[in-house]
Amino acid sequence: MTVKHIARRTLFAGTITTLTVVAAAWLTYSYRQSDAAASAAPAALPEVVVSEPLVREVDSRLGFLGQFSAVEQVELRAQVGGTLTEIHFKDGDVVQEGDLLFIIDPRPYEIRLAQANAQLGTATARLELADRELVRAQALQRSLAGTAQNVDQRTADQRAAQAAVDDAKAQIRDAQFDLDHCRITAPFTGRIGTHLVSIGNLIAGSRAATSPTTLLATLVSLDPIYLDFDMSESDFLNYSREHVRVEGGGSDKVEVALSDEQQFTRRGTLDFVDNALNRSSGTIHARATVPNPDRLLTPGEFARVRLIVGSPVASLLVPDTAVLPDQSQHIVMTVAPDSTVVPKQVETGELVGSLRVIRSGLGRNDHVIIDGIPHAAPGMKVAPRDGAIRYAAGEGQG
Repeated sequence: MTVKHIARRTLFAGTITTLTVVAAAWLTYSYRQSDAAASAAPAALPEVVVSEPLVREVDSRLGFLGQFSAVEQVELRAQVGGTLTEIHFKDGDVVQEGDLLFIIDPRPYEIRLAQANAQLGTATARLELADRELVRAQALQRSLAGTAQNVDQRTADQRAAQAAVDDAKAQIRDAQFDLDHCRITAPFTGRIGTHLVSIGNLIAGSRAATSPTTLLATLVSLDPIYLDFDMSESDFLNYSREHVRVEGGGSDKVEVALSDEQQFTRRGTLDFVDNALNRSSGTIHARATVPNPDRLLTPGEFARVRLIVGSPVASLLVPDTAVLPDQSQHIVMTVAPDSTVVPKQVETGELVGSLRVIRSGLGRNDHVIIDGIPHAAPGMKVAPRDGAIRYAAGEGQG
């Protein structure tokens, strides 16, 4: 091989190597440019669902927290003392008016009644004798064989004998009263608590409320039942103004929901408002009566109560989940025409089903974020998508 051929091969190999290096550098540069372009592309805006507030006719209502109490409640105590011999109920039973509950040993009172009857027999016999002697004395006086003094004496004896008869009859009624109260019955229909004294115990009884007596059990009525709650001064003024404005007074209807209920399915009637506000708390006590035919409501339970104080008016409704608490205020997130998130401070009203009444701070044409709130921060841009606020027919009553 000549020198000329060797030189040509060497030049050709160097050219191939150079082209390879240039191609690799070009590919590397292209990839870097692509990555830079990708990183420089704007990130996708977070998507949120928006809707205008729902407009519905809603009653003006006030909400409170109340507690149930019995319409009738009594402490069962004995009016006579003695040994407890019988208990005729199970703890927690529903007893009917007149049902026998306790029996106290009646034998001492039966003996006393027998003694009173015997005293009546004695007094009656003396009265009969006094009547006969008075008749004789009067006959002797008419025949001039007796004196007026003798008649006066027999008359006094006859009146004393009559008084003894009256006293004996009173003793019988007293003894019969004690004997009757050895049997303690239910004064009304209700649920009885646990018995506080067991059979065989000696209990103290008295007719006087000031004397110490033994508490046997407690009894509370069940149907209807009271629901007690307190109104603030502003709520009371709102209620009073509406009550005066409506001819004949307001309906005074209340709606009740237990602690585990979402809907206000129970109804009651406001039948008492106290005559003065409490100076220390600034509240006034109110009470509603609620039917309890299923006996589910129990004295001492808590419940939410809503008082209807106004006629239905057009109100703005948004999902309760769209209302955000901000310390003592409430915020609703909206989207402006330029797709910017704008928070609005609102005044909230009652809950209607799953929707919250907005009293002020929000317009009918505002676009409220109803979904995607975690991705929407004030001032940021979002991609809004139209949605709809659902309003079930039954929610207006719940």
